Amino acid sequence: MAKVTVHRKAHFNAAHRLYKREWSDAQNTTVFGKCANPHYHGHNYELIVAVKGEIDAETGFVIDMKVLKDLIKDEIEEKLDHKNLNEEVEEFKTLNPTAENIAVVIWNILRVKIEVKLELTVTLYETPRNFVVYNGE
Repeated sequence: MAKVTVHRKAHFNAAHRLYKREWSDAQNTTVFGKCANPHYHGHNYELIVAVKGEIDAETGFVIDMKVLKDLIKDEIEEKLDHKNLNEEVEEFKTLNPTAENIAVVIWNILRVKIEVKLELTVTLYETPRNFVVYNGE
């Protein structure tokens, strides 16, 4: 049976600050630049969730796109949209909310909700030119 990858795009807006608590403001600014602003800054994140697997002979789906859409809305957008990631999202109270870490957190949330036989890849755009891809490796 053919393997196909389906994609679902979503977006969320969120604020964050990149910094390490144990570092001085000067060291944080040296490493993270403007992103270490103690008053935070925001992004309009674009998310692409890719699910790869064999086409189901009965339904013709790899995954029901409505199910994927609802999963992303309920588990990701509701959790992250219009939030201060450092202050309001449990995973980032101790984890620096870099694009890399956000993508891994999203992947981990979705991985347990999507059948194991399906491959999962998360692509997260922090800006139109800066993005990360994570597939569990």
